Amino acid sequence: MDPKHRRQLAQDLTSLLGLTAPPLGILFSSEPPRGVAPFDEALAAPTPGGRTGRVAAGCVFWFKGTERAFSTVAEDHANCSVGSVTHGFRTLAEVAGNEDVATLLESGWVTPEMFPEVPVVKERPEFVSYGPLGDLPEAPQVVFLRVTAKQAMILSDALPGGIRFEGKPQCHIVPLAKEAGSIAVSVGCMLSRVRTGMSAGEMTCALPLSRLEDVVARLRSTCAADRQVAAYAADDARRFTA
Repeated sequence: MDPKHRRQLAQDLTSLLGLTAPPLGILFSSEPPRGVAPFDEALAAPTPGGRTGRVAAGCVFWFKGTERAFSTVAEDHANCSVGSVTHGFRTLAEVAGNEDVATLLESGWVTPEMFPEVPVVKERPEFVSYGPLGDLPEAPQVVFLRVTAKQAMILSDALPGGIRFEGKPQCHIVPLAKEAGSIAVSVGCMLSRVRTGMSAGEMTCALPLSRLEDVVARLRSTCAADRQVAAYAADDARRFTA
């Protein structure tokens, strides 16, 4: 799918759902995408355990990527062990001794039994690139949306029985879209909400690019029906206005 077509679908999604953040493309690759500059913010000071990265967690790139396209490597994501695992940069065995993992376990936020069940990107990427959906020169595998409860409702209505609703960690919806071909909405997780600063009313959605055209077509029908029902409900409610 060429950038022009992706750009049009992004505009359609934004209009139909009333998105405030533009649809994001996430591209996993073995080579740096042509014309996409590396993310170049400075590495943070390392923790006592040696963790560092260019952002607090890979989920921060979901926000920065709506502003411009850039590529990242494993080092850039490394401050968050969980995100490094879900994105295929590290194995669970490689991060098991990290202090952030220890904190999550000690707090009871996760249990050791939960970790092996978390979906991950299967093939270790050399690069993960982010950017507005139509701005990446190569077609991304994943389309990522920041949505409200109402927008998630519209998506659910458009795809009855076709959306997975997930919890923590928030980032695992990316491999669900990439590896399983699923459309997944996450209610978010406290780790990601604090690190990204996302609003209390926001959730996230990941879907495979291969399903985007069908999603947009279904949204057109659903939104038309919603407009009709909304007009009826508003008119009916006037009977209760003093």
